[in-house]
Amino acid sequence: MGRFDQQVVVVTGGARGIGFSTAQRFAAEGAAVALLDLDAHTAALAAAELGASKAIGIGCDVGDESSAQAAVEQVVREFGGLHVLVNNAGVTRDNLLFKMTSTDWDTVMNVHLRGAFLMTRAAQKAFVEQKYGKVICISSTSALGNRGQANYSAAKMGIQGFVRTLAIEFGPFGVTANAVAPGFIATEMTDATAQRLGMDPVEFRKAHAEANPVRRVGKPEDIAAAVTFLASDEASYITGQTLYVDGGAKL
Repeated sequence: MGRFDQQVVVVTGGARGIGFSTAQRFAAEGAAVALLDLDAHTAALAAAELGASKAIGIGCDVGDESSAQAAVEQVVREFGGLHVLVNNAGVTRDNLLFKMTSTDWDTVMNVHLRGAFLMTRAAQKAFVEQKYGKVICISSTSALGNRGQANYSAAKMGIQGFVRTLAIEFGPFGVTANAVAPGFIATEMTDATAQRLGMDPVEFRKAHAEANPVRRVGKPEDIAAAVTFLASDEASYITGQTLYVDGGAKL
């Protein structure tokens, strides 16, 4: 018996990195999983790669109201319900404030904050009707401030306020909401950051590992473990919280 047998899970930004690793963990523990990604073909390939008995990939722009609603409706229609929503979709548009464009700002806010809002609002009907649901949003240690990430930092701190408010509103209906705030995680996104800074990705990871009390960088599987714990019934008395998974280094 898996912790998520008979449950349906949606993971946004699920085709790669933290999202895909999280989807793998849910599938391994018995869940039916829907991977959402901006590109439908990429989402479908990732779903097939899961090797789960029940997995689908759906193209979805989480920042678009009709797209978010349609994706949730498709999941409920095909799998017969929805129990866990993981708001993981994210982008970066890093720059110092004086160089940051309005488009840089809006793009990051649209995916991280508007996307989490639209997806959660679409999912709440199923959650409230069944008096059960789990919302997990991905924040970041960058919420505490990070040079060149005014947009990303603001969005990720906004996520923390968002889940605290959801906890208040959803609690009476048996629904919990929490956030996981990763530190440095070795993914395509952080490799791209290294290249933008003119650094070799391997050296970039090494530098972060040396600055970390546990002397290693995080892996997507580390975040997947935290997400699935918060989505499990073992965490039913935990809500409105942000769990930092950063090896002890809030940089």
